[in-house]
Amino acid sequence: MPTLLIVDDHAGFRSLARRLLGSGGFEVVGEAADGRAGVAAARELRPDVVLLDIQLPDIDGFEVLARLRDGSVGPAVVLTSTRDRADYGERVDRSGASGFIPKAELSGAAVLAAIGSGRMG
Repeated sequence: MPTLLIVDDHAGFRSLARRLLGSGGFEVVGEAADGRAGVAAARELRPDVVLLDIQLPDIDGFEVLARLRDGSVGPAVVLTSTRDRADYGERVDRSGASGFIPKAELSGAAVLAAIGSGRMG
C-alpha cells in the first residue's frame, strides 16, 4: 500500500482527504498545515506520494515541490487546488509534479491515475 503525506492549510480538507485516500488504497502517514512543515514531514516520513495544495500560507506548493526535488528524485507529488488548473498556466506542467487534481475531484483512483501505475509498482 503506497504511503501518502497531505500538505494543506485547511484542517477540514486534510481530514476529508485522509478519509478518502485511506479508503482509496493509501496509507496516510502524516499531515502538514504549511509548506515548510510539509517539506520537513516529507523528509522525515519519506512517503511514496505527497498530496500538495498549491495555495499555502507561507511558501506555495511550487516552491515546496522544488525543495522536495532538491537534487533527488523524491516522492511523487500530486498538486491540488480549489482553483482550476488553467489558473496556473504552464506552471503545473513545468513543476515536475506527477499530476494535478482539483480538490472537488479528489479520490484514491484520481491520485493513482496521476502518479501512474508503474510508479508505485
